Amino acid sequence: MRKRKNLYFLAVIIIFSSFRLYAQADSLYKKIDSVIVFTGQYQPKTIANSVFRVRVITPQNIKMRGATDVLGVLNTELGIRLSTDYVLGETDIQLMGMSGNNVKVLIDGVPVIDRDDTRQSLSQLNINDVEKIEIVEGPMSVVYGTDALAGVINIITKKATASNKKNWQVSAGLLEETVPGEYKPLWGNGVHNQHVRVAYAGTKGWSAAASYARNYFGGWEGNPPQDRTKEIKPKDQDLAGAEIGYKKNKFSAAYKLNYLLEDIFSEGKPTTTDPVVMRQAYITNRYTHLAQANWQANNKWYLNIAASMQDYERRTKNTTYNTQTGTEYLNPNASQDISSFTTAFVRATALYKLNERLHLQQGLEIKSDKSTGERIYTNNGITDYAYFITGEITPFSNLQVRPGLRIIKNSVYDAPPVVPSLNLKYNFTNTIVIRGAYGKGFRAPALRELYFTFHDASHDIEGNPDLKAELSNSFSLSVSKNQIKWGTTTTTAEIVGFFNTFKNRIAYAQDPVNANWTTLINIDEYKTAGATANATFSYKTLNATIGTSYIGRLNNFYQNNKSLPQYLWSPEINGNINYALKKPALSFALYYKYTGKVPGYVQQTVNGTTQITQVQTAGYNWLDLSASKTIVKYITITAGVKNLLNVTRLNNTNISGGGAHSSSGPVLKSYGRSVFLSLVFNSI
Repeated sequence: MRKRKNLYFLAVIIIFSSFRLYAQADSLYKKIDSVIVFTGQYQPKTIANSVFRVRVITPQNIKMRGATDVLGVLNTELGIRLSTDYVLGETDIQLMGMSGNNVKVLIDGVPVIDRDDTRQSLSQLNINDVEKIEIVEGPMSVVYGTDALAGVINIITKKATASNKKNWQVSAGLLEETVPGEYKPLWGNGVHNQHVRVAYAGTKGWSAAASYARNYFGGWEGNPPQDRTKEIKPKDQDLAGAEIGYKKNKFSAAYKLNYLLEDIFSEGKPTTTDPVVMRQAYITNRYTHLAQANWQANNKWYLNIAASMQDYERRTKNTTYNTQTGTEYLNPNASQDISSFTTAFVRATALYKLNERLHLQQGLEIKSDKSTGERIYTNNGITDYAYFITGEITPFSNLQVRPGLRIIKNSVYDAPPVVPSLNLKYNFTNTIVIRGAYGKGFRAPALRELYFTFHDASHDIEGNPDLKAELSNSFSLSVSKNQIKWGTTTTTAEIVGFFNTFKNRIAYAQDPVNANWTTLINIDEYKTAGATANATFSYKTLNATIGTSYIGRLNNFYQNNKSLPQYLWSPEINGNINYALKKPALSFALYYKYTGKVPGYVQQTVNGTTQITQVQTAGYNWLDLSASKTIVKYITITAGVKNLLNVTRLNNTNISGGGAHSSSGPVLKSYGRSVFLSLVFNSI
């Protein structure tokens, strides 16, 4: 109890300190105001003018992180938590206390396919093609449909544009990162990333670009028994992309193709008496076709159309390998499954500006998901048809009202007749802004949640075709101060509170028919609630942020046992510092996050008696440091230390897991402290 009171006290101190700065004075604001956001907007807007709460991860921060995927950029963001399944080699994400199946991942505003209820796509995108990342917390189901209950992560990619009369742009680089005790330069153990991108922007409106990147991670041994594979599996990725675009006057169009080949593999250890080992590989092929067009017909009408075709194939390959002779063949006693997921998507929107005080947007959207495979029961897929309309009303100069309605027709589920939303932005003063939001959410189960089947010596997992669709109601309120000046010092601050209720939430559980199997069920009720506070500080070339959050998740045992706490609370604290020296063109960055313990309750039988026992996963501190310097005009070198505090395993008091691959004992979080060095050439 004392620890919880201390955390409350710390949160209050941070919040109070942030707003106390207001009393000290009424061009970090200018810097923030100059950042343009796209997500959920009718047209690009500055952060200060957006009716939504938008968080932007800038190109500078992406560069300083030394990341090889999007997850490496998000891991110290406030309110975001990552959980890794080291059996499958995949990482999922939580936002505002809600799991990844409630978070929509977008590339340039177009939804990205994921094979099930996790968001593995975030580790399968070329980070070197990413310009910036926009995060919108809160319900976005009216605009972006199913899976956007918690919010959206929109990955904005780099575009080919002419700069200083240079039509050609070339960038290339490599990144090397150590793995404790297992690093070999350029190849083998460790982390190795190489990339190249060539872009052309013509004078007649045409542009084109092509890119390639290779990510290789040699895995991590850890300390498993001698006959086991590496605890963190090796991963090899090839990512290729090409795009072509045209822009003239008030019309623009672009087509982009991205391809991923990923191989997550493991191999057993031979013994002195038996040289034969088992090999297993998860091989992924992902094709993503994206096409977009924009046309400003006149001063009142703006038209947009976006379409995508995405194919995702994941193959499980099990082989037997003789380490002495080099002979390898498919294991006849193991699965050789190939699962395929295909998504077709099209969205057309029309924005009409009636006058300066009223803008209306209408849209039509169709999304079709299909899946086949040995571990997928035969099914007819799921198709969503939607019509949505939103408006941005400015009845007074200091008030923006944005209502919205989405009408959904689902081929399998009875969606709500109307999914409404309402966003408000009120400028209490020139610098104090109040935002409020309500949204109703609808999420149809993913095909894999419905039709998955997998049974072998160590797994018994069944989907549930009788699952109901999830429904939610989400509320949030924020107060922000956009500009606090004191000489050359500027500060911003914000406090946010939110509350989410779910009906028919989908979760893994013990199969009620067969206690030895894992399946998916609908939980009658689920809730999350919480508050966050953050402040930013800028002095000349020094920029810093500090934030805290306290998020609670409903205790599922509370309804039947009121003596237990209703919510299970977990805190977070983060802080980032960026400092730049103009001479000698040197930048420094620090990224810190404290992730609090995750409490829970489990039901177990001891000596024939059923008991409810409290469990928890320990909290941890994460710290990254980096420095970057331009050594010649076009070449930048960045070096740093990740996980400086050497977090590897988290103490876990759970006796058994509730998911398909969870277990008791310490939770593996990372391979520990590492050092990275990157060298990048950029012609602009």
